[in-house]
Amino acid sequence: MKIRTLTAGLLAACLALTACGKEGGPSDGGDGGNGNGDTAALSYEVAEDVTVEGSPTFDQMKKTGHVVVGVKDDQPNLGYKDPTSGEYSGFDVEIARLISAKLGFDPKKIEYKAVPSAGREQAIINGDVHYYVGTYTINDKRKQQISFAGPYFVAGQGLLVAKDNEDIKGKDDLKGKKVCSVSGSTPIQNVRDEGLHQPGGEIVELQTYSQCVSELLNGQVDVVTTDDAILLGYAAQQPDELKVVGEPFTEEPYGVGLPKEDDALRDKVNDILEEAMEDGTWQEIYDATLGKSGTQAEMPEIDRY
Repeated sequence: MKIRTLTAGLLAACLALTACGKEGGPSDGGDGGNGNGDTAALSYEVAEDVTVEGSPTFDQMKKTGHVVVGVKDDQPNLGYKDPTSGEYSGFDVEIARLISAKLGFDPKKIEYKAVPSAGREQAIINGDVHYYVGTYTINDKRKQQISFAGPYFVAGQGLLVAKDNEDIKGKDDLKGKKVCSVSGSTPIQNVRDEGLHQPGGEIVELQTYSQCVSELLNGQVDVVTTDDAILLGYAAQQPDELKVVGEPFTEEPYGVGLPKEDDALRDKVNDILEEAMEDGTWQEIYDATLGKSGTQAEMPEIDRY
């Protein structure tokens, strides 16, 4: 198998996609920070005179005059940072921009902070980010520490292997294999809890999915497992080297991570997401980002717990 560097593959991905705001500051350009391509047509009217009574997080946004959003930066079509321009693009990024606009803050002024999976809860608890949008599966364990709005998308756990791999066709073929995923992620816990890699297998935990994909391309692991939406982005950028196999074997509802006691902001974000699903905005965002992989998706129902 011809090995290509992950950096080169992802750079090509970003050139084919679009860009949003830069980490640590606002995005530039007259198209709302979208760059070029399909997302250049996406724009969100900034709401005026927004109030969220009883939300300390919203009060902090108003005080500082801008929004700090936690994101992923290495997931093509979801949350990806262009290594050259520093700009962000993807489905999650567009959802973050939509929420910002509906809260009354210009999306061009978003400050993006890339936070790895293992650090998400603490970043929210510490107030390092106002909200987090980055393939963040809603589950009861996380609800003990933070709150969720959504879900705004439902993925399923999948498997990414080398294009010439004929041994792994689904989760039942993981026994005895080296399985890579990210520390603190739901997929790695699923593999461990269900013993999918046993007997004789090994779990490799790294900080980012791009590191796992690099290990796969270099033959150091047999398979990368995480949400199918993430894996399809990687496979689409290096179709001669990678492929997604099998059927999704879990449900992963993506939510917007928020401070635990801020019920007022959670209700407001749920309203924003629900409106986007009803007026067609959600579908426009999907078609311009995740939909580029050729997959179809259904809009989930908001869980107002």
